[in-house]
Amino acid sequence: MTDAPAQVFAANLLANLVSALEIDHIYLAPGSRSQALAVAAEQLASAAKVKLHVRIDERSMAFSALGTALATQTPVVLICTSGTAVANLHPAVLEAHHAGVPLILLTADRPEELRGVGANQTTDQVGIFGSAVSVVFDVEAPTDGVDEAERARDLAGAVMSALHESPGPVQLNLAFREPLSSPQPDASAIVATVGSVESAEPEIEWAILDASVPTVVVAAAGAGEEAVELAESFGWPLFAEPSSGARFGLNAIVSYRRLLQQKHELASQIKRVIVFGKPTLSRQVNALFFDESIETIVVKSKSHGHFDVARRATQFVDEITVDDGVDFEWLAQWRLADHENEFQFSETLDRANLVREVYAASNQNDCIVLGASRLIREADSVAPAKPIAVFANRGLAGIDGTIATACGIAIANHDYFIDHG
Repeated sequence: MTDAPAQVFAANLLANLVSALEIDHIYLAPGSRSQALAVAAEQLASAAKVKLHVRIDERSMAFSALGTALATQTPVVLICTSGTAVANLHPAVLEAHHAGVPLILLTADRPEELRGVGANQTTDQVGIFGSAVSVVFDVEAPTDGVDEAERARDLAGAVMSALHESPGPVQLNLAFREPLSSPQPDASAIVATVGSVESAEPEIEWAILDASVPTVVVAAAGAGEEAVELAESFGWPLFAEPSSGARFGLNAIVSYRRLLQQKHELASQIKRVIVFGKPTLSRQVNALFFDESIETIVVKSKSHGHFDVARRATQFVDEITVDDGVDFEWLAQWRLADHENEFQFSETLDRANLVREVYAASNQNDCIVLGASRLIREADSVAPAKPIAVFANRGLAGIDGTIATACGIAIANHDYFIDHG
């Protein structure tokens, strides 16, 4: 049997994507038009080159893939058939876009001659995600007489470049003609040849700050440990949201929301805020950005973009240092106030106690997934400073897809411990 052009292209595309981008996970929602991609994914999975997760619902699949990409901080491939299947990816794609989560969407489509003529299961899939994807590759259907292996390699290279430039979702809208698949070629036997992306070393933008200005560090989704390191280096209080990856260490002020809400005397002394990530949980913190007596400096986030909700940020920088010695008295005052304002738990079975018990039962090898609305705000008020991975869909802060996202995170966490003993 002659290898179907669709299968030659699909096998080479997936083999090169998996190799070039070190992809560990592929999510698949089965369908007829995408069968060549499904065959290639199974071949790679059978050879233990990738982990394949099959889901029958595209919407849940997309959120699970989002969770896996969040937990692994690596790209995840999604495969679906044409029509409404593609539209069902949209909520998770929006969240991934706003959170800078790398998803590679392989959306199967009808060939050009079947578009716009009323053919079954055919709609305009190019541009269906709008600006939520950084780039859309509308790829013509594979055909005889064309080097489909080379075309697939070139496309894999273009995807790698796109993700390097802008982390987040990309769409490969892949047209296929019949025959839609064949047993060969075997994707697991293909030697990938896509090279690495060459890029110039970025120029680092520094801010050299007056050490005497009373400063706090705000860490939100997308912040990471860099916020902790900066705060601890210069003796600055750290206001860290639960999903920031920075709510730990001696500088973390757990009761910062209460202290700001109560207009504590320390709050009135703040003259500079340094922002990591995308802070969205607290009106009290948000008010700091609009206060004209307070300077806002934003540390650039490749995943979450440049946060400047009040349009007042004076600098967007990569690194920060100070011009004089560090005085830790400012931090000591905040730590004392934090201790004095420690949250008093009641015996009531409420959300605050739920957060406390979950945190108490978790260790640094666990992951906590919080609903993106009320529960994470509760945690922001009462959760202790603890080095533990906390996730919530705060890119767009939708309340949908939480359970599916948690499933994807659990898959990644389980696989990590299996792979590392």
